Amino acid sequence: MQVGFAIDHRKCIGCHACTVACKAENDVPLGNFRTWVKYVEKGTFPEVRRHFTVLRCNHCDRAPCVEICPVNALQKRPDAIVDLDRDICIGCRSCMQACPYDALYFNDDKGVAEKCHYCAHRIELGLEPACVIVCPVEAIVSGDVDDPESRLAQLIATEPTQRRKLEKATAPRVWYVDALPEALVPGAAGEPAGYLWSERAAPPPPVVAGFEATPDVWTTLDVAHPPAWGWHVWSYLVTKNLAAGAALAAPFLGWLGVRYGRSRLLGPELFALFFIALTSALLVHDLGRPERFWRLLLKPNTRSWLVKGAWILMCFGGVEALSLVARMIDKQRTADALRWFALPWAVLASGYSAWLFAQCRGRDLWLESGLFVRLVLRAALLGAAFALTLPRVASMSAYAPALFALLAGGCGLRLWAELRALPHGFDARRAHVLLQSSLHRTRPHLILAVAALAGLLPTLLGQTAAAWVRPLDLAAAAAVTLALLLYEKAWIEAGQKVPLS
Repeated sequence: MQVGFAIDHRKCIGCHACTVACKAENDVPLGNFRTWVKYVEKGTFPEVRRHFTVLRCNHCDRAPCVEICPVNALQKRPDAIVDLDRDICIGCRSCMQACPYDALYFNDDKGVAEKCHYCAHRIELGLEPACVIVCPVEAIVSGDVDDPESRLAQLIATEPTQRRKLEKATAPRVWYVDALPEALVPGAAGEPAGYLWSERAAPPPPVVAGFEATPDVWTTLDVAHPPAWGWHVWSYLVTKNLAAGAALAAPFLGWLGVRYGRSRLLGPELFALFFIALTSALLVHDLGRPERFWRLLLKPNTRSWLVKGAWILMCFGGVEALSLVARMIDKQRTADALRWFALPWAVLASGYSAWLFAQCRGRDLWLESGLFVRLVLRAALLGAAFALTLPRVASMSAYAPALFALLAGGCGLRLWAELRALPHGFDARRAHVLLQSSLHRTRPHLILAVAALAGLLPTLLGQTAAAWVRPLDLAAAAAVTLALLLYEKAWIEAGQKVPLS
């Protein structure tokens, strides 16, 4: 048996019985929904029609939420139901970013994600889902898609149907009959400041020039879907790159002219280990159920890049710890060799997030190509900034500022180029315009340019700037960290501003 849903919008009267039944059957918290009815009105008075659209989990055959879940809390059952085990979920919210349909929500009371599970507890008893039973006009049809005699299979075979976001290649299992196309495409309908019968739980999505809604089509009732990821995630991108950057710079400190003092011996490892620990603390603190973090390590979903990333960070931290111990017991050659061995782990620690974001199929902005290289470049810049703050031999002092200025200038030019070029795909372009708007206010590319100049200024001025060398070096290092923090914040937020339903 391969179950599915069909929603016949020739019959739907927008009564919300399905929503209420679902909430009652599954104890859905106030403000959250597994099934909801979206109202979209099309036309101009007096020729206006209200369209109802029932939205829910699509129980995809290639469900991205199942792939990204780090602890196997989400499973694709043999009967095609995508089920979620709340007793396993750690509340990382990655499934919410992977789903292109806004089908998952976060239960703040329990600290876990939840979704429609096709009323699996009823199906196993031979009953139909609660939303199907309660619908007064039988607009919701469930059944076995593979059974040609089932009402569902016959409806799909005999009527023109639509499915949402087929371009995502998720193979959704919800078919819509006579649904308004603008209601199925997020952002196609205008978003008013308030809804019919209610205020909005959140402000409407920003209107993007060039991506305006279809004229005379308005969403008059919908549910809120707040951003799933916040400051923990964009901070983690920077703290992780600070750790990776120190390890990338460590084998080259002699070439950069850093003195052979205590800071040169222990500084890179201590710096990297501190920010690895801070990165881990941010990730665990962001979980809805942090006490279940051990499941990610002991019962992992090896397809998830959250799991692979945790392994990479553990290996990276282990190599840095060994290098630190070797340095402390005066095994200098071993410690130097371990710094070279840490290089590929630092590259992976910086860049693996590109593959993690590639699993966030719902956020088109994060699917951009070349992200791995850009993350490693930013880590290298932060590593050069770290080297710039260490005491250096005067005869070689120009090397570190030159490398720092080169990397800062390159990153600044790259950010500037990103502001000018639009990616492919409607949602990706829309999110990119929102990113542009945010970055035009903070201008991290200009901060990087100023930082590059500050790093070079002592070298350009020679002896006349001797008293300003350390303050300028520290200011330049702080400036690049701030610039990258501003960029990552804008990038994470812009990716989540584009509606998915």
